[in-house]
Amino acid sequence: MKAIIGKKVGMTQIFDEKGVVIPVTVVQAGPCVVAQVKTVETDGYNAIQLGYGEIKDKHINKPEAGHFKIAGIENKKHLREFRVDSIDVQVGDEVKVDVFAARRKNRCSRNN
Repeated sequence: MKAIIGKKVGMTQIFDEKGVVIPVTVVQAGPCVVAQVKTVETDGYNAIQLGYGEIKDKHINKPEAGHFKIAGIENKKHLREFRVDSIDVQVGDEVKVDVFAARRKNRCSRNN
């Protein structure tokens, strides 16, 4: 499973080895907490629900508060569901950016 929720912080630019400017979006990502795990047996499909961001208790409605209470996690501002092929996490686990591996991407020939 490779999914995470984040918040756009801003834009900047970096330079590659040849001095070409590359526009970059800066994202503050994770940590996200697994709020719910859905399986084929119970729900008909495999998915995980991730929560991200802090929120005060007074700013959340009762159904969502109950959902987080059942999961045993703190209230989260954002809650998103991601379909997955296999489930390798449990409710309450943290998902951080280290699930993604750094890789070198080849640039298009238009900048060379």
